Formats: sequence, structure tokens, C-alpha cells
Amino acid sequence: MLKKSRMIAVALTVFMLAGVLAGCGSKPSGETAKPQKLTLYCGLMEDHMVKAVQEFEKETGIKVDAVRMSSGEIMGRIKAEKNNPKASVWFGGPADAFVQAKEEGLLEKYVSPNAGKIPVQFKDADGYWTGIYNGYLGFVSNQKLLNEKGVAAPKSWDDLLKPEFKGQVVLANPGSSGTAYTMLATIVQIMGEEKGLEYMKKLHGQVKTYPKSGTAPGRMAGQGEAIVGLSFLHDGIKYREEGMKDIILSAPSEGTGYEIGSVAVLKGGPDQEAAKKFVDWALSKKGQELGQQVGSYQFLTNPEAQAPKQAEELKDTKLIKYNLEWAGKNKSDLVEKWNNAIK
Repeated sequence: MLKKSRMIAVALTVFMLAGVLAGCGSKPSGETAKPQKLTLYCGLMEDHMVKAVQEFEKETGIKVDAVRMSSGEIMGRIKAEKNNPKASVWFGGPADAFVQAKEEGLLEKYVSPNAGKIPVQFKDADGYWTGIYNGYLGFVSNQKLLNEKGVAAPKSWDDLLKPEFKGQVVLANPGSSGTAYTMLATIVQIMGEEKGLEYMKKLHGQVKTYPKSGTAPGRMAGQGEAIVGLSFLHDGIKYREEGMKDIILSAPSEGTGYEIGSVAVLKGGPDQEAAKKFVDWALSKKGQELGQQVGSYQFLTNPEAQAPKQAEELKDTKLIKYNLEWAGKNKSDLVEKWNNAIK
């Protein structure tokens, strides 16, 4: 009888110990997994960024903190935070800056499952960034002001140097704006470095102001603050649809450059799993088609995505063979030379 009691006691002890050990590895009742979150730096228009964040949060449950900046500001921020990154995704803005960031070791290689759908000309061969849209550079002019001056909208780069446009051209600062840097790199690729910088020096005499952001020149022209703004043409369409009816669009007959708006994972950033999910979403058909709901009318890189009908008027724009890799790798040097040329 005594032996049987001891056996029962041992069995109870083992059972209780097993319960304690099992409890150590389980979560208390009602406790849920910690929700994912994501911080991204964004070069898109503000309304496009807000819409994208809303849709991504709704689809994934991942909380997003997004900060809108120009490409130059984003580059400066991620360089300053290199040893302690605060964000995990760079979303939107010309790929020239992404090429520079790759060269400086600021991007994390990530080949999304959706990247296979994107044509090779719209993505980094090594998988550090992938294009989400394509936009063409050109002239956004104000028809009312053109009529008052008795001059036609510019149709070549040289037209911008006409006396009628003195003090009436708006160009963003190439040091802070990806749009303006695309213009600078385009001019140098068309004319060569020496003649290109000489042209930029002459153009400086025509420029009214150099705003920080590349979206500002088109808006200023539409509002009647200047005759011509150097901008991506899809921005001009957006402003025109928002009520700036005096806007007309034109592109240089010599050819023009373009942007490949891109997305990338930032090296060493927190929440890398959430960052990759965002890249996957941004490259998807649904993610790319979202922008046109809020007036972003770029051509899209995913062949399955339906481009906005508003972009059709830009399809015959004459493009140069824009050397994106050269533009990205020489960005700091070229901006410095531009600064020296206009002083």
C-alpha cells in the first residue's frame, strides 16, 4: 500500500512539473503577437504617399510611419543615419539617387517575387532597387502669361534662353531635387559636360527661383508665378486636372530625359520583414495602379498594371538614351560642378 502511494505521488509531481514547463513556453491568455510596423521615406507626391500607406495598412495590418521629402533630403537623411537607421524603405523618386545610394552602401539587396515581372531596363541588375513608374521631363507653361508676352511655349532647350523668358523660368535645385538633377544630367548627356555646364550657366540668368522640390516648378507655372516650370510632365497633368487650366505641356525637340521612380529596402533598417512586404506590394499590379486615383499619371513598370489614360498624351515624347548608371554614379560631382558654374 505504501509503495502504491509513493508511485501516485511521483506521478502527480511529474504531471505538475510538465504543466509548469509547458506554461513557461506559452503566452498568457489573450496576449497577441506584437504588430509589425514600418517607417519609410517617400519621394512621391503627398497625396499618393498617403493613399499608398492607407491601402498597405488596410491590406497587411502593418502600421506605417511615412515621411515625405525630396530625393536630396532623403539621401542626406539616410547618410546621416547610416550607423543607426530609422527607416527601412525608400519609396519613390528618380533612380539616379538610388544608384548613388547603392554605390555608398546604403541599400539592402532584395529581389521581390514581383520583380520578375518588371522589365530589365526598370530595375537594378543586382537587385538593390526596382522601378515602379516611369516619367518624362519637360516644360510646364502658363498659356495666359505666354499670350501676354507674345511668345510660344518652349519647344527646345535653347528656347528657354529667349529674352522673353528672362526671370520667368523655375527650376528646382539639383542638389535637393531628383527632378532637377535629371534635367542637369540630361543636358550634360545631350551637350557634353563643358557645353552643358555653359548652358546651365546661361539658363541661370533666366531662372526666377530654385525651389527645393521638383514638384514646385510646374505648380508655380500653373498658378501664374512664372511662365515656365521644368518638371516631370505627369505633374503638369495633375495640376491641370486640379483646376490650373492655363497649363500647357511641351517637350524639347532635341529629346529629354526621364525618371524611373523606384523602391528599395534601406540597409540595416528596422522591421526588414515588413519592408520586404511593402516592396512586394509596391511592385504589384494593385500597388502600381493606385497612384492614378490621386492624380499620379506616370507610366507603370509592371506590364500587368493598367497605365492611366491621362499619360497617353505623353507617349510620343522624344526621349534620349538616358544613362541612368552614369547619372547616379556622378551625381555628387556633377552637382558640385553646377554649383561652381552658376556662382
